[in-house]
Amino acid sequence: MTRRGVIAGAALLGVGAGLDRLLGNRGVPDESDEVAQTVVPFYGEHQAGIATSQPEYLVFATFDVTSRASEELRALLQEWTAAAAALTQGNRYRPSHEGLDGSVGDPGETIGTGPASLTITVGFGPSLFGSAARPRFGFHLRRLDALSPLPGFVGESLETDRSDGGLCVQACATDPQVAFHAIHVFTRIAAGTAVLRWSQQGFGRTSNTTRDQQTPRNLMGFKDGTNNVRAEDEDEMDEHVWVQPGDGPAWMEGGTYMVVRRIQMLLDVWDATSLEGQERAVGREKVSGAPLGQEDEFDHVDLEAKENRELVIPADAHIRLASPDLNGGRRILRRGFSYTEPSLAGSGQLDAGLFFISFQRDPQRQFVPIQRRLAANDALSRHLLHTGSGVFACPPGVQPGGFIGEGLFA
Repeated sequence: MTRRGVIAGAALLGVGAGLDRLLGNRGVPDESDEVAQTVVPFYGEHQAGIATSQPEYLVFATFDVTSRASEELRALLQEWTAAAAALTQGNRYRPSHEGLDGSVGDPGETIGTGPASLTITVGFGPSLFGSAARPRFGFHLRRLDALSPLPGFVGESLETDRSDGGLCVQACATDPQVAFHAIHVFTRIAAGTAVLRWSQQGFGRTSNTTRDQQTPRNLMGFKDGTNNVRAEDEDEMDEHVWVQPGDGPAWMEGGTYMVVRRIQMLLDVWDATSLEGQERAVGREKVSGAPLGQEDEFDHVDLEAKENRELVIPADAHIRLASPDLNGGRRILRRGFSYTEPSLAGSGQLDAGLFFISFQRDPQRQFVPIQRRLAANDALSRHLLHTGSGVFACPPGVQPGGFIGEGLFA
């Protein structure tokens, strides 16, 4: 007998009051096999939304923790965990303690939509830990060197209201409303303990994190993520992405570090650049995605190749300066999205670009030196403006009965 059949029969008998609540999530239709296939497991060794196949939509948010009580922060993370476990299954969020005023935990904007491959990834920012001079929750004793705030980079123009935060939540899904709903629910749960600092919506993945995905194009029209780390390459993931024993405190083993950058593309300048100029700035052909001098997207990037005594891939080309060969073998897992915002009245310019997201074992040893090289010499940088930034520690995955970041409270 189906859940819907039980409710219908109970209604005919006049005993349906409260039965829907007892049977599960209020008003949720039966899940079809197709919907069930879009479930990404929440529980596991690692948090989802990192090595899992990347969907097309993102809502990212950061929060400032306003409470000074560690037990309130712990309760928030426990409630976020319960909500994430429910939402990623396509269920409605039911708070552990219903409001006395009769308010409900789930606003209901995704009733009937299904889980839509929703993943939720939570991270901790540097400000959550405080310092020895100004401790927070006692966490300054567990501060991670890898979580030091990012240094300034040449040419960036960061906005404080689009940067940093004590907590972050990344919600990715195949349905933009499902991703929004997750952040909506998390914001409601946080009330009284943390307040939303800033958020960013994204569409159209700009990388492929698994081998079953084709390489997408960014808003500059070029394929993006050709040589990204792939989730199937477990040795590469262990070497470059997952925190290993001995790297730092035990509570971060199996976790990773997230770097986010809001990068505006100066599309008016880019559009005025010739096709040859664009290809030389990137180091790839625009249509095929092949490295300059090659024929196929996945051909070897030959950094030594010359023609008429000149480098085929220019010295300031993006793929040269980002290459592991020129960065001591350093690699990162990229997982970005395109974005667009309302343009300023009278500006005549589109406000659009890349919301860059990367995961790495240690951002100070991986992201920072790579970005310094790019910021100083990358030809592509002349067409970009970095306006937002943040770095976060993403603890390992959750097992049933546990909660996100529980090792921090041990």
